[in-house]
Amino acid sequence: MPSLAIITARGGSKRIPRKNVRPFCGKPIIVYSIEAALAAGIFTEVMVSTDDTQIAEIAVSAGASVPFLRSNAAAGDYASTDDVIREVLNTYRTLGKNFDTFCCIYPTAPFVTAKKLQTAMAMLAENESVIPVVAFSYPVQRSLSIDNHGYIGYKWPEHAAARSQDLEPLYHDCGQFYACRTEAFFREGTTDTPHMVPLILPESEVQDIDTLEDWTLAELKYRNMQAKNP
Repeated sequence: MPSLAIITARGGSKRIPRKNVRPFCGKPIIVYSIEAALAAGIFTEVMVSTDDTQIAEIAVSAGASVPFLRSNAAAGDYASTDDVIREVLNTYRTLGKNFDTFCCIYPTAPFVTAKKLQTAMAMLAENESVIPVVAFSYPVQRSLSIDNHGYIGYKWPEHAAARSQDLEPLYHDCGQFYACRTEAFFREGTTDTPHMVPLILPESEVQDIDTLEDWTLAELKYRNMQAKNP
């Protein structure tokens, strides 16, 4: 079945300038996502959706295709990932290309591997969509909150004395990629379909990269992952 890898990489970045092409452990960070998608060997096409010519040049050099540039509407600060996916799939349709499944991969996701992508896409055989998740490292039910007077206390006092192992494990989005059937995406308007299933990843292979401190920590985690899995 035709399958598309969509790597979303706009030029603007407020917190870390030129984030999508900033060197990460020796090469532009977007290259890791491209190389993982190509190495997976399961995609009919690996493309980068961008509004930036420098990003486009780096993407093509790394082996991805950039058949068209992203529109201004899909490149704005308030455009969602779903907006970008919709534009990409609809543009391909006008070019006569249709894909049964797709995987939207973030450009700042060096922890994505070919094996993870293969696993997620294989899960689409029996599911509508797949999201990589990681367990919260501390029980959310025992969170503390600060009130209007500056006092801090348990958000949910009923769980204050509970043992961590007795509380339900909760998870959050890894922010790495989303796999989805195209039909389900257009039906629901999002990759978060009613029958979405998780791909659980270890915390050692997950890191948000929103600040320079995050970037440094991500490089440390990446080197550690590479040492364990050369």
